[in-house]
Amino acid sequence: MKPKACKICNTIFEDEKCPKCDSKEATESFKGRIILLNPEKSEIAQKLNLKDKGNLAIKTR
Repeated sequence: MKPKACKICNTIFEDEKCPKCDSKEATESFKGRIILLNPEKSEIAQKLNLKDKGNLAIKTR
């Protein structure tokens, strides 16, 4: 199964719906990937205003 990105919260997943926000609005067309392990100490997470751990798409279409 091809990974999908949620159009609402940008979480990357492979199920039918987003595990983070339960949305079914997803796309297989996304650009970039950020894997956040420790968002409190990540400079990228601070610049993008991300607060949760996870596998996120940078841009969805």
